[in-house]
Amino acid sequence: MAATPQKPAAATPRRKVSRHRGEGQWAVGHHTPLNGNEQFKKDDDGLNVRTRIETIYSKRGFDSIDPNDLRGRMRWWGLYTQRRPGIDGGKTAILEPEELDDEYFMLRVRIDGGALTTQQLRVIGEVSQEFARGTADITDRQNVQYHWIRIEDVPEIWNRLEGVGLSTVTACGDTPRVMIGSPVAGIAADEIIDATPALEEMKRRVLNNPAYSNLPRKFKTAISGSPVLDVVHEINDVAFVGVVHPEHGPGFDVWVGGGLSTNPKLGVRLGTWVSIDEVPDVYEGVLSIFRDYGYRRLRTRARLKFLVADWGAEKFRQVLEDEYLKRKLVDGPAPEQPSQQWRDHIGVHRQNDGRFYVGFAPRVGRVDGATITKIADLAEAHGSGRVRTTVEQKMIVLDVEEDKVESLVEGLEALDLTARPSSFRRGTMACTGIEFCKLAIVETKQRGSQLIDELERRLPDFDEPLTINLNGCPNACARIQVADIGLKGQLVVNSEGEQVEGYQVHLGGALGLEAGFGRKVRGLKVTSEELPDYIERVLKRFEAEREDGERFATWAARASEEALS
Repeated sequence: MAATPQKPAAATPRRKVSRHRGEGQWAVGHHTPLNGNEQFKKDDDGLNVRTRIETIYSKRGFDSIDPNDLRGRMRWWGLYTQRRPGIDGGKTAILEPEELDDEYFMLRVRIDGGALTTQQLRVIGEVSQEFARGTADITDRQNVQYHWIRIEDVPEIWNRLEGVGLSTVTACGDTPRVMIGSPVAGIAADEIIDATPALEEMKRRVLNNPAYSNLPRKFKTAISGSPVLDVVHEINDVAFVGVVHPEHGPGFDVWVGGGLSTNPKLGVRLGTWVSIDEVPDVYEGVLSIFRDYGYRRLRTRARLKFLVADWGAEKFRQVLEDEYLKRKLVDGPAPEQPSQQWRDHIGVHRQNDGRFYVGFAPRVGRVDGATITKIADLAEAHGSGRVRTTVEQKMIVLDVEEDKVESLVEGLEALDLTARPSSFRRGTMACTGIEFCKLAIVETKQRGSQLIDELERRLPDFDEPLTINLNGCPNACARIQVADIGLKGQLVVNSEGEQVEGYQVHLGGALGLEAGFGRKVRGLKVTSEELPDYIERVLKRFEAEREDGERFATWAARASEEALS
């Protein structure tokens, strides 16, 4: 019997063979740039753009700036183009960068640890008035931001700032940005350890250092020896938190991998105790891990938090010890819960030398150059040559003699800078918003200021600690996910069917005390006009339903959706 003929086998389709490029991690051999940002960083170190600004762009004007410098490397010196006026929030995501760019810049002055002399503060105010149309916002990372800066004026601004020891270097960009620190380091009566020497050594090692000027993305640092936990350590790439080891004494607990934006993650403890002398080495080690192992393929996954999430704390610590420190670290305790709910140092407090510091609250971080120079005058007139900025967009005057405290407080009040603020004035923060930011969708600063006034009028007796954070877009510069009431700007539809500015609401976020992200109620969006009504309604329900001593965040976690709507 003849065999049944077989059909010829189908040809196996040829697979395209390509080299696996991984996540673009340098430590595993992936040095080829995988996106435009990595390419321009490889082409030229961002630190080098300063020479071109000084010798070419400031002389030839805005139109002479190379695009890769304009929207890339100039950030290494604290410069971003600001939003062109008149572009509404609906166009933020659809216009090309050159359509959004104005011919003016935001310039960020880094203030590590929030530490300023009155001389430095006065120069900040003078630069604001002469070159920035009076702008000088205090940020929630202790910096000062100018707007309306012309490229022609940048070299002179640098000259003025650097003449008093200030800088804009790596205030932006894929770099080690400002190192936030306790604004009362070295003077607080309850301090566990003064972190100032470690912070200064960290700055000395990394600022202007090409070894750390090409990171996968920005790198945020916090260090504090305060039991108040005053540097939002849970949401930084690396943080050093004051603790007391039962055998070794005061030192620091190390946290890595925190960050917010559109994919928020809380930092994790490495479980180590490090002495103040070890902090700079550990800092450089963590920074180097990020440089070498950080993900460079996709910008959306390039922050350290994604590497930490994939590795876990145990592997991260092992790589740090084995590959970078070449020694084991001591195991250590976790920090205690913060010693108080308000952690902003507002009000009058006794220092460890018997004098006093006075913390006061501008409106949502918005001050102007003339006011800044008056603050410097007030501080000097009351016996202090030092001031501080905080991570809540507030300020502090240090070293005030007891008999001058009340006079200082009165002088601040005359400038609408109260040291005895309402809960709403004290707890409300706002990012830059659509006024200047190219990423923003809604207005924030003016809205936040108006909200304070309205809530003070409607709820004059409300005195519970409460944070209200307004953000102009999803990127969370104002920390919306960890606020009692976090407001993420977006366009919403009002009762007439019109698209207007509004906010998605996050409720019950917290840091320090039971840290966690706020709760989102399904479908809850509030127009800007409805905002005071909504917050008043929720706070009245909180007051009616809360248990004795219950915080807003705890109540919001258990409240019904109806109560939160």
